Amino acid sequence: MRIAFDVSPLSHERTGVNNYIRGSLQGLVETARPRGHEVVAFAPTSLRGPHVIREALAGIDAELRLVPVPASHALRTAWSVAGRPPAERWLGAFDVLHFSDWMSPPQRAGVRATTIHDLVPHHHPAWTTPRTRAMHGRKYANAATTCDVVFANSDFTAEDFSSAFGFARERVLVAHPGIAAAFSAEGEASDLGQPYVLTVATLEPRKNLGTLVDAFALLRDLDLVLAVVGGAGWGEQPALDRQGILRLGRVTDEELARLYRGAAAVVYPSRFEGFGMPITEAMASGAPVVASSHPSLDEAAGDAAVRADPDDPAAIAAAIREALARRDELRAAGLAHAAGFTWQRAGAVMLEGYQRFA
Repeated sequence: MRIAFDVSPLSHERTGVNNYIRGSLQGLVETARPRGHEVVAFAPTSLRGPHVIREALAGIDAELRLVPVPASHALRTAWSVAGRPPAERWLGAFDVLHFSDWMSPPQRAGVRATTIHDLVPHHHPAWTTPRTRAMHGRKYANAATTCDVVFANSDFTAEDFSSAFGFARERVLVAHPGIAAAFSAEGEASDLGQPYVLTVATLEPRKNLGTLVDAFALLRDLDLVLAVVGGAGWGEQPALDRQGILRLGRVTDEELARLYRGAAAVVYPSRFEGFGMPITEAMASGAPVVASSHPSLDEAAGDAAVRADPDDPAAIAAAIREALARRDELRAAGLAHAAGFTWQRAGAVMLEGYQRFA
């Protein structure tokens, strides 16, 4: 098969969705290439997008078809809405087209596939920007009416999409996120000068960092620092200028792995996710984890995290205390749980799906 795989979002800074796109492409290439299949990573992208995408895909043995165009977002949107010309005009014949969150290109033939990462814009539009709502709204509708197979990053998201959009559940396959090689319990650990609790999230409403800050205020007796990793998002921002809170911004995977290893605990208080990749990354790095009790995080957390009501600061504070007390037990459980998530397994699910619905 010749598989065309859309990597347009990789022209922007790395987020959970972008990490999933890169990781699943890597897993697909590792699974498909030895079996004689061809994988083409493509993107109509911004003028500097090809450079950024090439850097993101370094080490992945896929053919690249990257075309820089001005006003790339408007072009992708217009192409998706117009429904012409077919992608074959640019890419040549293919057997599979797997499109991303950013566009839904038309095609003449072959399996049509996409990945649904979460339904946050559908269920909680106030937690997203107008652009995100419009883009994902088009994507959900297109996926539900045109796709042969849809991949979801969790059983929760698979059930959610099937129920919300009337898409046959047997055509939604679950490809759980893997874990990048950088996230290992072996290696250097960060030292921030005193024990710290770590959280990893873009600063946006559903990540719920304001409630975590309130919970942290209930832990003054523990002499901890709250370290916050993640880029500026949008909407009302949590008050991170308080004493004892250290804002680190965006960091590399290698820096993040060191922070995970050195953390007294990692806390992920999100109100809604598709999966919750920082949970398994932290576990793979040997950190005890506190996670929101929202069911969208059940698969990432398994039985290896302390769970807490994301809207209750006292519950989160109590969960952090419990994680500190059970550190060794949670570390062992987390390492065992995280070992079950690999990008090669995600890629194998995708290849099997393409073949099943061809």
